[in-house]
Amino acid sequence: MKTRLVVVGNGMVGHKLLEQLADQPQFEITVLCEEPRPAYDRVHLSEFFSGKTAEDLSLVVPGFFEREGLSLKLNAKAVGIDRSAKTVQTATGETVPYDKLVLATGSYPFVPPVPGRERDGCLVYRTIEDLEAMTEWGKKSKIGVVIGGGLLGLECAKALKDMGLQTHVVEFAPRLMTVQVDDMGGRLLQRKIEALGVTVHTQKNTTEIIDGAGLGVGGRHKMMFADGSALETDMIVFSAGIRPRDELARSSGIKMGERGGIVIDNDCRTSDPNIYAIGECALWEGKIFGLVAPGYDMARVVASQLVLPSAASGRGAEGEGASSAAPLPAALTPTPLPPAGEGLQFLGADMSTKLKLLGVDVASIGDAQGVTPGSLNYLFSDEVAGHYKKLVVSADNKTLVGAVLVGEANDYGSLLQFALNAIPLPAHPEELILPAREGGKSGMGVDLLPDAAMICSCNNVSKGALCGAITEGATTMAALKKCTKAATSCGGCGPLVKQVLDAELTKAGVTVLNHLCEHFAHSRQEMFHLVKIGQLKTFDSVLLAHGKGRGCDICKPAIGSILASVWNEHVLKPKHQSVQDTNDYYLANLQKDGTYSVVPRVPGGEITPEKLIVIGRVAQHYGLYTKITGGQRIDLFGARVEQLPLIWKELVEAGFESGHAYGKALRTVKSCVGSTWCRYGVQDSVSMAIFIEERYRGLRSPHKIKMAVSGCTRECAEAQGKDVGVIATEKGWNLYVGGNGGMKPRHADLLAIDLDDATLIRYIDRFLMLYIRTGDRLQRTSTWMDNIEGGLEYVKKAVCEDSLGIAAELEVDMQKLVDTYECEWKKAINTPETLKRFRHFVNSQEPDKNIQFVDERGQIRPMSQLEKKAEASV
Repeated sequence: MKTRLVVVGNGMVGHKLLEQLADQPQFEITVLCEEPRPAYDRVHLSEFFSGKTAEDLSLVVPGFFEREGLSLKLNAKAVGIDRSAKTVQTATGETVPYDKLVLATGSYPFVPPVPGRERDGCLVYRTIEDLEAMTEWGKKSKIGVVIGGGLLGLECAKALKDMGLQTHVVEFAPRLMTVQVDDMGGRLLQRKIEALGVTVHTQKNTTEIIDGAGLGVGGRHKMMFADGSALETDMIVFSAGIRPRDELARSSGIKMGERGGIVIDNDCRTSDPNIYAIGECALWEGKIFGLVAPGYDMARVVASQLVLPSAASGRGAEGEGASSAAPLPAALTPTPLPPAGEGLQFLGADMSTKLKLLGVDVASIGDAQGVTPGSLNYLFSDEVAGHYKKLVVSADNKTLVGAVLVGEANDYGSLLQFALNAIPLPAHPEELILPAREGGKSGMGVDLLPDAAMICSCNNVSKGALCGAITEGATTMAALKKCTKAATSCGGCGPLVKQVLDAELTKAGVTVLNHLCEHFAHSRQEMFHLVKIGQLKTFDSVLLAHGKGRGCDICKPAIGSILASVWNEHVLKPKHQSVQDTNDYYLANLQKDGTYSVVPRVPGGEITPEKLIVIGRVAQHYGLYTKITGGQRIDLFGARVEQLPLIWKELVEAGFESGHAYGKALRTVKSCVGSTWCRYGVQDSVSMAIFIEERYRGLRSPHKIKMAVSGCTRECAEAQGKDVGVIATEKGWNLYVGGNGGMKPRHADLLAIDLDDATLIRYIDRFLMLYIRTGDRLQRTSTWMDNIEGGLEYVKKAVCEDSLGIAAELEVDMQKLVDTYECEWKKAINTPETLKRFRHFVNSQEPDKNIQFVDERGQIRPMSQLEKKAEASV
């Protein structure tokens, strides 16, 4: 019989356990989840305030809980355990039997026992429901205070700031993040955070919360401090640490720690051999681990223990009815199970962490405080640049035992490997944190790392696992992420993963050629710069200067696109027409039956009744099929090649332009009605969408570009699934980039928040030109973002901070393209030489007689081959 396994809690750690056991048929699993929704990503919880929804944060893949032998019960709080009867009681009165029980109850936010803490507007920061409550209170507040200056407290402060509140952080200790950084690091962190508009109050002990002067005068609440000072605010969020949710185990008599926590052994087993505990509720060797990676390790340990023959027994006495233990599915864990009869064990965890708090890089490794006996410190502080770095080394100066990085944490991955793997330090360890001198640093190459080195602690991916995946064919970052899950959770290991990839490819003798084709020994990015710097304006001149042969169907359209992106000349000029693909050659999309579709531009989706009538008349006149597209325009299908200029002429005379549906260019800028009509709208999304579309119309790029503008966070224009997405806020616009809603959906990344109109356009200019310059041939922005070295942070610094020093140049290049725009349809119908090509036969004006239609639902559609054969037989 199957083993009845009950898992109490469906947070990140509890869900990781379920993933490990998903394909184990010997279990009948019941999950008791206290919350109204299944597992979601608490690590990125603050992104809820940047526009992500509960669905976006969900960790549950579609259909996960539909599989046989797995039952999820939501709103099912466990309130008691009867260990003798082996049952769990829920708050609704249900009794759930178990053979094995796993407690993954997590933690709860600690609220100091301050009089007044129960007042309305005094909240905690833990669940999505908490965030929803914060959002509602934020709408009626001007000032917000976070009590707690630790990791979660600063994340909460970012949330309040994103809501547009005047934000304060109150911390009892003399510095922020007391666990992760030292005094010097804490001072710099405070200075940088205050420079961003957040007021920090350290060494403040809140003694009471009373009535304040009121909203707009001071605040609803008045916080009284032990030193006699006070602070008025409208909203208070407690984020002063966590405490283990151990009350369920405590009430059932399971052994507890002196200060709380469910005591576990190396197997993550409690004092009851049939009950396990994992995550923040578990106490191992007197320690609670408050990060997700150790919790994931515990989940893997319990999964390995449960599938052992002795543990995976059916109901009844231990060992009776046991089936052979199947291994965990390889796709769900990169670490193979140990030999039969040996399960994995939990032997502690590294608590090093790298974070970006309120835009400030902070990293802590190992013994950051330097308490190791005999340890020595290397310190580097650059108060001008806002960087602080500290190395803690062993007494013999040979190994790294800890580090602190504030303001710049690019070396985190390398330093972490030094500490984890006891790699000998170079002769001058200070060079690991000092700015590079002539000749560079004498730092560490990834070749020095052993295969067992843990590169991605979130998903338990070792260097050996990465190397194995690369050997089996994962030769790009995107492929490596997909098959190993490395760098897909917190993302902090991304640069190190890329170093391993590059090193392994080099070691294997693989020269990763990014040449355009056999005729050009350069990448698209290199060709772009060669064309621009060399003032090359035709394909022939480019081929003569940098290529060989005659060119091909790969390089011709690619060079044609580059020429259009740099010089913006009409693509059907005689010197350019031979390098255009079929769609660009006829300025229309070729369809399956040999006809073409015509898509006029409808900026922002706004159209007058008169223009709608024109489209209808044109469709009637030429017998075209009409379809409203997902990009808020009207597509006209079934046009023969000789009809295209005639259709364009009527549309152009009515004020329409080419919609560039045929080109690797800007397609549409979708919008909702925004504040003009909608009662939820906070900005005029239609006007902004029209402005953006008219600015970037005709812009040629490595692949098509889609944009959208939403007038509020309800996101009706689906901006977070676009290459460039804009979402209105009370204070301006949030800018998202790199989204894709197509074959490989990708949620866009938040690039910047609360931008004014001018800054928004500048950032879009820079982003698009950076993509046009560096993207590969036929590479969408989503793939570009996944593969560009440095990822989002690199793009963000280049666009928002001008880290490359080319922002002004990018803006000038974009303005030249904007200023030289002309409608390609209008240019074509006014150029007699161009019009000559629009006929089916070179030597005749006759149309193609093979194009045939049938009526369907009041419109035409192409006649199928079977229908043509049937008609011919008649």
